[in-house]
Amino acid sequence: MFRPWHCTLQVTATAATILVKDSNSDVLKARLHPRPNHPRALLTLLEGVSLWRGQPLCVALSVADSCLVGQYSMLFGDELWPAESMLVQFDIVHHDRPKRLVGVGDFRHIRKLEREVGR
Repeated sequence: MFRPWHCTLQVTATAATILVKDSNSDVLKARLHPRPNHPRALLTLLEGVSLWRGQPLCVALSVADSCLVGQYSMLFGDELWPAESMLVQFDIVHHDRPKRLVGVGDFRHIRKLEREVGR
């Protein structure tokens, strides 16, 4: 059985960068314009990669905050969230650490417990 390919998609104001890897090496690299001419272009491209491999494709997706509204939202069709299919599922990757609430007490013991549980 084939090992699954791993796909990473990073979207910025200037490019949609795609990297597909197998366990050993790069399989596909692409740098595309972030605003395709068709609303299903990105999903169709990723479905094609999935069909080529013969397995569903899980895509780690990182989108710059500036690309979620307006002219850049065309990347995901007319939706702000990427459409999934039987062939492509997205996992959203957040690079920024969430801001902590201040003024509600000391939560170090909870954070330590959270690390021990492995979350």
